[in-house]
Amino acid sequence: MREKLLELCSRYAIRLAEHVRLSERTTFRIGGDADFWADVNNVSGLSALIRFCREEQYPYFLMGRGSNILASDDGFRGLIIHLDGDFSQIELMLDADSMKIGAGVTLIKAANTAKEFSLTGMEGLSGIPGTVGGALFMNAGAYGYEMSQIVTSCEYMDESGWVHTLKADDIELSYRHSFFTEHPGIVLSVTVLLTPGNQNEINARMQEFLNKRNEKQPLNLPSAGSTFKRPEGSYASMLIDQCGLKGLTVGGAQVSEKHAGFVVNTGHATCADVLELCAQVRKKVKAQTGYELELEPVLLGTEGM
Repeated sequence: MREKLLELCSRYAIRLAEHVRLSERTTFRIGGDADFWADVNNVSGLSALIRFCREEQYPYFLMGRGSNILASDDGFRGLIIHLDGDFSQIELMLDADSMKIGAGVTLIKAANTAKEFSLTGMEGLSGIPGTVGGALFMNAGAYGYEMSQIVTSCEYMDESGWVHTLKADDIELSYRHSFFTEHPGIVLSVTVLLTPGNQNEINARMQEFLNKRNEKQPLNLPSAGSTFKRPEGSYASMLIDQCGLKGLTVGGAQVSEKHAGFVVNTGHATCADVLELCAQVRKKVKAQTGYELELEPVLLGTEGM
């Protein structure tokens, strides 16, 4: 299998690495080795790789900047696919208010590009440390902004390597949910409709949101972002704080003393540390408030844990 994969990647100019440390590729700085890591530059290479994995029944996982992921200490027995090249491009559409953004583009780059064209609508998303593809997958949002407010369509690849287009309604965007959270598929690009605005005002809003993040969130320590989804009728951070759990620690994992909604890596935390800490938080919050907290990060290679 390895030789076949190497040959395919060579044929399509796909950069392939072996035994890649996931702790070096995720914002949590946690995780063992992935067997293979592939940087894919175009649709034809991605399609060939997806078809290969399907034929060989070989596991694969798509990863952008690794910002919403908790990877197993045992790593991932399979192939990590990372989109680059053509998937990192932004195109201003003919109507001048729309942008077609590659799934591998970071949200900060997309927001800055929108600002350069004096287009408003992405300011609140600019501080989220992820890619546009990942943001669509989970309908990312912050400070009153959500992907669902600006997306008009997307292109994606199915498990057979075929490319499809979905209109906004068919993407089924809701709180931390999209069509892709329940259906296999790799987002290739996202088209957004923005609104003409004043560049200075857009820049001021982006700076304001950045200052809020720096002030309220523990950006000085590795994390996967918000650790728990917002339960209906309340807020995870408020419930955790209410239960007196700020600073609760298991190994190197800690409920942030700055923002209770974040579990942070204080140094050498393991996936097992984080899962045990989250289990304790969920149990105590359930017992004291009745609310059932749900993890937000995607668990990679943690089946059976």
